[in-house]
Amino acid sequence: MSKGTKRNAKQTEEPKQRKKRSPKIKPPKQDEYFEDKRNLEDLWRETFPVGTEWDQLDSVYQYKWNFSNLENAFEEGGVLHGKRVYLFGCTEPQLVWFKDESKVVCIPVVVAVVSPFPPSDKIGINSVQRESEEIIPMTQMKMDWVPYIPLEDRASQVDRLKSQIFILSCTQRRAALKHLKLDRVKKYEYCLPYFYQPFKEDELEQSTEVQIMFPVEPKPVFCEFDWELDELEEFTDKLIEEEELSEDQKDTFKEFVKEKVREAKKANREASESRRKAIAEMSEETKAAFETMRFCKFYPMQSPDAPDVSNVKDDLLKGQILWNSVNSVEVIMCYVTTIKESSEGFE
Repeated sequence: MSKGTKRNAKQTEEPKQRKKRSPKIKPPKQDEYFEDKRNLEDLWRETFPVGTEWDQLDSVYQYKWNFSNLENAFEEGGVLHGKRVYLFGCTEPQLVWFKDESKVVCIPVVVAVVSPFPPSDKIGINSVQRESEEIIPMTQMKMDWVPYIPLEDRASQVDRLKSQIFILSCTQRRAALKHLKLDRVKKYEYCLPYFYQPFKEDELEQSTEVQIMFPVEPKPVFCEFDWELDELEEFTDKLIEEEELSEDQKDTFKEFVKEKVREAKKANREASESRRKAIAEMSEETKAAFETMRFCKFYPMQSPDAPDVSNVKDDLLKGQILWNSVNSVEVIMCYVTTIKESSEGFE
């Protein structure tokens, strides 16, 4: 083999040089835009929905409810601007339409109480199964008024902030419910904020009705007896006629009703005495606060991400608050984006 041939063979044995690939030019990254969070965006979510069944809580938050009306109420010109406000939540189950489907939805509602001091430290436990409501301290149900910190202030020390917004909070953990007795768990479903209005009761007649739950077999007798309008003998005979009561239970039932009437009259007297004493010892500042206390009720605004509730709004707080007297305060409905305060009060 000649030298030239060997040289050619070596050249063929050398690895072929790879062709250089032209570098890929990456397209420039498009700027990502994130919607700024509003300062009070989570206010309605942070407010505990009193009286809502535990297993319904998740369904309340499955929709993107729009409470911009609540947020705007704290802006300049809004009905709550510059005021000390106490907020609590509740829910109203209603049949509504959403995305061409009719369904029962727990609609969240927020109630704002304009007051210079906490409007109540009590919770009422009330249900049709109970003979009478039970008034207990909030702390027994692990509830209390706590300051709400707007988003822009959450990096600050809480004790240095002079919060004007307080929310009803509950520290009961859902995971711990399984360790509680059923009656205790059910109490949360029957909770209603209890508000006492010492001046309004003078303007209203005290109730003369008593709720009767007479324990008898095969089923208890449920009825209302008015000691001013009803005559006990006739009242009892009518129950016997309707087969709600047997003839041999008549005398026992009458004694039962008389005892309930005595208890109710005694409770009325004690309540009147307690109220008069409280008013007598009350400072002028506290009296003025009670007289100017206002309640504002907020429903969610219309939004494509949540059911339309415009046809199911209720301007009353019945079933959401337990009063010491009926119709004891004015309720301001907050439907529109902003409600302005007039010189005469609230529009």
